[in-house]
Amino acid sequence: MTPAEHPPIPPRKVGVLLINLGTPDAPDAKSVKRYLGEFLSDRRVVEIPQILWQPILRGIVLTTRPAKSAHAYGLVWSEEGSPLAAITKAQHRSLQGAFGPGVMVDWAMRYGNPSIADRIAALKDAGCERILLAPLYPQYCAATTATANDKAFEALAAMRWQPAIRTLPPYHDDPAYIAALKASVEAGLAALDFVPDAILTSFHGMPQRTLEMGDPYHCHCRKTARLLGEALGRELVVTFQSRFGRAKWLEPATDTTLEALPATGVKKVAILAPGFSADCLETLEELQIRGRESFEGAGGTHFAYIPCLNASDNGIAMLRSIIGRELAGWVDVP
Repeated sequence: MTPAEHPPIPPRKVGVLLINLGTPDAPDAKSVKRYLGEFLSDRRVVEIPQILWQPILRGIVLTTRPAKSAHAYGLVWSEEGSPLAAITKAQHRSLQGAFGPGVMVDWAMRYGNPSIADRIAALKDAGCERILLAPLYPQYCAATTATANDKAFEALAAMRWQPAIRTLPPYHDDPAYIAALKASVEAGLAALDFVPDAILTSFHGMPQRTLEMGDPYHCHCRKTARLLGEALGRELVVTFQSRFGRAKWLEPATDTTLEALPATGVKKVAILAPGFSADCLETLEELQIRGRESFEGAGGTHFAYIPCLNASDNGIAMLRSIIGRELAGWVDVP
């Protein structure tokens, strides 16, 4: 029996922490500068020696890019904030209670708010002695999955009493993920008033050297596209978006592909971004807005963007499946 003078002890629970990339707090240059400063200072993201990179970042990038990015964020911002934050929060709400009463689900951002350290501390204070870290990146990449886990481990290193930790593996080829994508694409295509000549799968780009250094990201993306294409019964065009800087990036590039397709007779396209678990600036502004402009400007006649899985019924069912599997042995998932 606990002595009367003993501090309160909350009931033992298990925590699930959904983690996504991050977002500025507001669509203004000041907030974007703060966000980009944190994001682009991550050594997992920019693998240039800091003594060379930081003067470029502070002297050029953070003086020119925030205003442009703030304008782009303003095009997709809503009353709920940035799409990425709003959707990740909705995913968290939909999964709350999905794994039984003894499991708490929370969410955090690798860059910006709510922070990973704050949410781990909150889960621990609520009695979570076991926590599953769930970076919502289907394809493993050091610049996404690894840095999210790094940040969590950094927070744990400062804790006297650490919770037990598991991490969600990449799920690029998981049957539940492929099935959810298939259903999403089929529903998206059925809602169109045209039949696409081609379907593009646009994944976030990474420098070519990451592949050469052993990062499995490129292979994971290619496998996702292959499995999805097989499920749909048609070949998909694989591209990579969001290039930055002068380094050689994974190819083919989404923007140049969209600009080149009309000249080959492909005038109607549908595009999706299966590497993103939630719609964000890179999908809604870069693909849905600028991608359409590039394609139609080059002579394309029909363009459609198929949304990410987000907090859709299929998306939540998929997350419940893969997360529930990783909780096995900790809880009996209903």
